[in-house]
Amino acid sequence: MEEGSLQGIRVIDLTRVLAGPWASQLLADYGADVIKVEQPTRGDDTRSWGPPWLRDQTGRDTNDSAYYLAANRNKRSIAVDLSRSEGAQLIKKLVVNADVLMENFRVGTMGRFGLAYSELRSLNPALIFCSVSAYGQDSSRSDQPGYDAIMQASGGLMSITGESGGTPQKVGVAVSDIMAGMYAVTGILSALVSRGTTGTGQHIDVSLYDSQVAWLANQNMNHLIGNETPGRLGTSHPNLVPYQSFSTLDGHLVLAIGTDRQ
Repeated sequence: MEEGSLQGIRVIDLTRVLAGPWASQLLADYGADVIKVEQPTRGDDTRSWGPPWLRDQTGRDTNDSAYYLAANRNKRSIAVDLSRSEGAQLIKKLVVNADVLMENFRVGTMGRFGLAYSELRSLNPALIFCSVSAYGQDSSRSDQPGYDAIMQASGGLMSITGESGGTPQKVGVAVSDIMAGMYAVTGILSALVSRGTTGTGQHIDVSLYDSQVAWLANQNMNHLIGNETPGRLGTSHPNLVPYQSFSTLDGHLVLAIGTDRQ
């Protein structure tokens, strides 16, 4: 098997659910050694987010949900109680030889564990510390948690998703989480490149809300330049025609035309 570009990079992954695990899974896919740290007895929250469940060789359901497996391949896993001093000390020992630490606890929780960036940096100045949270580490809403659906609503995505004249709709997958995970990966990769020059790590602050707003992309610019609030258009495009789905006798047809020549 060909070695990945992150071979030799060790990641301590304290994240749960989707945004953080999605990011660390991508790092693992690129060859990083990812050590996933889970709570004793129950593990990652999403282990119980079934059905469906992974089945064993006898066809019986296991305790691992499909949701959990979607974001946790290529990782090693250990159980550590971070609320106990022994657990925090174990993480500190791992950090000494780690390249990256990822966490997505509510802002301030890592400090209560004695695992704040300022403390871990003193143990390993080259450590890249990535925090993923709902609204960022220092915003006016930094103390608030938030799942993907909240981000899709507050970040504007639901307001432009759905049929014209209909109610706001959530996208079918947790795109806010996945977007934030992608931004976390690009931030970590950038920090690794920077560390190659400076020799020091840094603290990366990834917000689900910021990620969602950023990914409104052309709709954001339509509003800023055109001074009009985008609305719901179903499958239609705000700038192109024809660019939508059509009902036919035997199903649905999608036309996506970008230029007159096409």
